[in-house]
Amino acid sequence: MSDGVKRRLGTAVRSRWGKNRLMAMVGIRMMFHDRAKLVGTLLGVIFATVLVNQQLGVLMGLLFKNTMLVENAGADIWIVSPGLESVIGGNRLSMYTLNQARVAEGVAWAEPMAYGTANVSLPNGGSEAVSLIGTRLTHYGAGPWNMVAGDVEALEMPDTVIFEDSQRQKLGGLNLGSVRELSGHRVVVGGFTWGLLPFAPSYAFTEFDTARNILRIPSDQTTFVLVGVAEGADVNAVRDDLARRLPELRVITREDFRSSIVSYLIRAQLGISFGTSTAFAVIVGFVIVALSMFSAVVDNIREFGTLKAMGASNFDLAKLLLVQSIAYAVIGSIVGLFLVTRMSEGIRSANLVLVLPWWMYAGTFGFMTVLCIVASGLALLRVRNVEPGMVFR
Repeated sequence: MSDGVKRRLGTAVRSRWGKNRLMAMVGIRMMFHDRAKLVGTLLGVIFATVLVNQQLGVLMGLLFKNTMLVENAGADIWIVSPGLESVIGGNRLSMYTLNQARVAEGVAWAEPMAYGTANVSLPNGGSEAVSLIGTRLTHYGAGPWNMVAGDVEALEMPDTVIFEDSQRQKLGGLNLGSVRELSGHRVVVGGFTWGLLPFAPSYAFTEFDTARNILRIPSDQTTFVLVGVAEGADVNAVRDDLARRLPELRVITREDFRSSIVSYLIRAQLGISFGTSTAFAVIVGFVIVALSMFSAVVDNIREFGTLKAMGASNFDLAKLLLVQSIAYAVIGSIVGLFLVTRMSEGIRSANLVLVLPWWMYAGTFGFMTVLCIVASGLALLRVRNVEPGMVFR
């Protein structure tokens, strides 16, 4: 410790603010004095930041892929079979459901939606599955979005289907105007979407009656009923009214259906795998930061003894370690988030998308700060046992 710092400490102990400022300054100087320890500790924070955000980004991307149909269908309310927690599965509904929805107060429009798996016959033999969605052209409810070729209005042409662009080669080298058999039904390729790849096979879109014929859905049945609420009407009030009219079915708002799908996926498929990977990243980062800070304290034990001999209390030294923890967290988080962002921007695959919402960035700084502060507790235990007299030995 330099003579200048010692002189300032002697003056600062008479002022609480001066002491706090000096502890912060000494903590930062001690951090950058040992470059090897600084790099080692920052690597721990960066590793935890990158791996945690990468895992959460992939998880958010997978959840987005499986809720994007609900979010982009244009419906405020969905009517589905009882007990259905996602858009996959469930029993078909009677067209009576559609009629009841159309006469309910506060409903601007109600349309059927067909959904099921169909098989594309490949030119060289074999077949590939797609998740076929049938939409009514009046409102294009659950119609295609993220179009990269063709136009949604192509669905007005008979037997026209819009496929996923990233699956063109997998589906036999599709191009605009290509003719294929879809579950034995001749169809024409009218356009392409991009990125519409849920856990199920990729989405494909066609007109409702065409989808009903391909999926062999009877004319008096549908898979879902989509409802648009009139302007000024309360969505929850319309939902409750529909639920009273259709007590045997599940009537759910768009937001609640999305939450239901997220809860189902995390509970049934994603929670354990991503939770384990994220916990591993946190544990490894915590261990690296804790050991690095403890090692730094051991290497500077005489400096801590000098601070105590000149009037610094254990609480003052805790503030010093707190400043170091925050500095490690902020620097490591900034570098780690930069790397994750670059990684996300570098991924150009429709099969894997990292979704990094703003709250994940904000949460990273808070979480890493807590992690570093907790990790510094190990170093604080060693500092508390330092005796001021050791500097005279």
